[in-house]
Amino acid sequence: MQTVLLLAVEAASEISEAAEGGGFGINSDILETNLINLLIIIGVLIYFGRGFLGKTLGDRRAKIEAAIEDAEKRKKEAAAALADQQQKLAQAQAEANRIRAAAEESAKAARASILAQAEQDIERMRATAAQDLTSQQERVIRELRQRVVALAMQQVEQRLQSGLNPEAQQQLIDRSIAMLGGAQ
Repeated sequence: MQTVLLLAVEAASEISEAAEGGGFGINSDILETNLINLLIIIGVLIYFGRGFLGKTLGDRRAKIEAAIEDAEKRKKEAAAALADQQQKLAQAQAEANRIRAAAEESAKAARASILAQAEQDIERMRATAAQDLTSQQERVIRELRQRVVALAMQQVEQRLQSGLNPEAQQQLIDRSIAMLGGAQ
């Protein structure tokens, strides 16, 4: 490493001697040399890099424009799809409202029909109950009559047996025959 430093110091001293003598040399003023070096680098970049940089920037611009156009195209497609879906949603809501209204009407009709059928069933039950009640009353009245007749007959038989002597029985038989004979 010392060798490299020694060579660099010798080269610098030779260059400074040559510069003093009016030949080619290195300017040791840092501000002046940086400005010149920067101008040289910028000039080389502009001269040689113009085509490359222009092409790169042009490609980049074309890609950005294509991306913007693609995004606008997708935005339009999304807006169209959104409008289509909104229209389908509106149609579905209208259909749902129509179905709901039809169901309500059907429910009202079914309710009215059920109420009318219930009224008919109630009237039929009332008529059946009234008829059953009437027939039961008639049966009870018939049974009561039969019982009353049976009791009356039993009492008459008891009286007749206890209160009829053979002479009264002969008179009763004669009267009955006379009544039958006269009725013929």
